[in-house]
Formats: sequence, C-alpha cells, structure tokens
Amino acid sequence: MAEAPIFATLGCRLNAYETEAMKELSAEAGLSGAVVVNTCAVTAEAVRKARQEIRRLRREHPDARLIVTGCAAQTEPETFTAMEEVDAVIGNTEKMQPETWKGLAADFIGETEMLQVDDIMSVTETAGHLIDGFGTRSRAYVQVQNGCDHRCTFCIIPYGRGNSRSVPAGVVVDQIKRLVDRGYNEVVLTGVDLTSWGADLPATPRLGDLVMRILKLVPDLPRLRISSIDSIEVDENLMQAIATEPRLMPHLHLSLQHGDDMILKRMKRRHLRDDAIRFAEEARRLRPEMTFGADIIAGFPTETEAHFENSLRLVEDCGLTWLHVFPYSRREGTPAARIPNQVNGRVIRDRAARLRQAGEARVATHLAEQVGRAHRVLMENPRMGRTEQFTEVEFATDQPEGQIVDVRISGQTGQRLVA
Repeated sequence: MAEAPIFATLGCRLNAYETEAMKELSAEAGLSGAVVVNTCAVTAEAVRKARQEIRRLRREHPDARLIVTGCAAQTEPETFTAMEEVDAVIGNTEKMQPETWKGLAADFIGETEMLQVDDIMSVTETAGHLIDGFGTRSRAYVQVQNGCDHRCTFCIIPYGRGNSRSVPAGVVVDQIKRLVDRGYNEVVLTGVDLTSWGADLPATPRLGDLVMRILKLVPDLPRLRISSIDSIEVDENLMQAIATEPRLMPHLHLSLQHGDDMILKRMKRRHLRDDAIRFAEEARRLRPEMTFGADIIAGFPTETEAHFENSLRLVEDCGLTWLHVFPYSRREGTPAARIPNQVNGRVIRDRAARLRQAGEARVATHLAEQVGRAHRVLMENPRMGRTEQFTEVEFATDQPEGQIVDVRISGQTGQRLVA
C-alpha cells in the first residue's frame, strides 16, 4: 500500500491552512513516500529551525523524498538546494498548483527540476478557494487574503508571500456556509495583511464590508473571529461591526510592533503611538468587553532604553492582554539589517523578557476580573474551551466538544480560567 506523504508545518496559521491544501493536492496526485516541510521565514531563527527540522526528518525517513516549500524556500531557495538532505525546493505559488504535485507523483524529479521557485511578485491571485478551511472540530480558519503591499524595514514576508491578493467575498461566504453546514460554530478569517483585504477587488471593498456581509448572509454562524489586523487600516464598517454585532468576537490581535514614534518611523510603520492608543480606546468604548493581543518587537536597531520604555508603557496605555513578543532578529535582505546601530543581543533578550513579564501581569489581571462572571465557552476538547475573548477555560468534567456552553467562572489556574 502506498505510503501517504508526511507533512511538517512551521510558522503561522496561513502555513497550516496551506499544508491542509497540499495534503489534498498530493493525495489527488497520488504522491507517496515523501516528506514535505512547509517552512517559515519570519526570523533568522525560523530559518534555522527549518534546517534543523529537515535534518531531523531526513534521519527519521532516510529513504523518503524530502520536499521543502514555504516562505523560507521562497526567500532563500539556495539555502535549501545546498542541503544534501533535500530533494526538491518548491515556491509558495508552486505549492498551491495541482500540476506541481502531479509532476512530483509521476516521477522523482531530476537535477534540472530540483528548484521550482518563480517570481512571487508576479502572482495576482490567491489560492484560498482550494479548501474550505481547516481546524479542530470546533473552529475553522478561512484564508481570505495573502501577501502584503507594505515594506516594513524589518520584514522579509512580502518577499515570501508577494503582493496583497484578496479572495472575493462571494467565494468566502460560500466557504463559510459549507463550514457551518458541517457543524463548525466558529470561523476565523486569516491573511498576511488582513486589513488590506479588498484593495485589489472591483469597487475596492474593505474588511468591514466582508465581515458585515458574512454575518448577514450566514445567519447560522454563531461566532466570527478576526486574526491579526493593522489598526491604522481599520475601516468604518469594521468599527460598526465591533459596536453592533455580538457574533463578531470581542478579541482583536493588533500588529503594533513598537510603542515609540521614532522607532515606528524607522520600522516604516504607518501608525504612531497615539494612533494605537486611540484605536484601543475607541474599540473598547464601542465594545467594553474587548480584549487585545499584540505583536511587539524588542531591540529593533537604534532602540534606546527610553524608546523601549515607551513600548513597555504601551502595554498599559492600550490595555493589551495577550502579547506576542519578538526579540529583534536581523534578516539579510531587509533595510533594518543595514542599520549600523544594532542592539546588543543580551540587551534584546533582557528587554523581551521584561515585555513578557508585563504581558503575564496583564493576563493575571484579566483572569482575576473574569472570576464570578458568566461566559459562553466554545469547547476545543472535552475539558478545555475558550471564551469569546479567547481566554482558555478548564473544566473538571467532560463537555460536548465543538459546542458552545454557558458557564460561570469559579476560579483560575495558571493562565486559564476554571469553570
């Protein structure tokens, strides 16, 4: 019996989504006896981990054909073609094309075809229609956008993902209808730069238009959630949805990156510190139970202690709860890598640790505030679910997986609530 390919996924939700699509494409093509590594390129450390994972998988599967794809394969294909463990390197566009997998299944690729990576900047369409979504039995993720038109000085991702492309609203709505028919109670909209959705579509709709359309045309969807957004790009309809649509979850993950105006300018971000604070205040005014996550980078080149303190204060000033802290990682090929005043590695690690401590304190405050309150919890497994604000809740007895249960919070343990 043919052995199904083994897939290893590194990085973001979008990569996980695309792995699910590749599983279907490879199965339809009849590919067997292969290992596929879907890589991430967000930091130099991510690329190092990809190389480490490739070596580990080669040791475990010495006779398999090892195929590398994903953002790191797209941005630095020569790194992986030079690895003796690797048989093929496939770009981010190629990995979504049925003919790529048919070719791999038909014959083991020869030297001339080892590298299949084209210019990602020439791509004008997403492949979001390949699968309806992926996830657990409770939550499905739907890709509505790919790529990014912005060029933040620290970021390599546009060179791995290409320019921004949107999945048409009608396609998204049809996908979500099918997911609801299959029993999903929550859908998460995902993308690389989600708030740029629609800019390349006729009449240039905005993300808020898509959200309102989904909620109107899929009335049986209990919960709609948005993944990471750029707060400066949020449109009027999205703010209206925050204010008036209880089925839009009161949890937003913000791409903030820093809390100091000078560093934000050097990052080539499009917002200033006060813009972030103003957005958080307005969103919370419209929806008092709103909670925020955020990405913050510690140790960007030229960052002084005073600059860093502004980031630290932003945690309180914006009322952030769930922090994703990134120690700055120098990426060859980005403008930030050429800035002369790189911060010492020990200082970067220390500042990242202080940011994480601030985040942990905010989580503790948030958890304490929920004790005694009623919540609607979507069960991810029989003993754990999440509130509308994405807080984990632990149960002493089994609950129906995939269902939404009404509970009162009785306490907290670690970074979880107890019901």
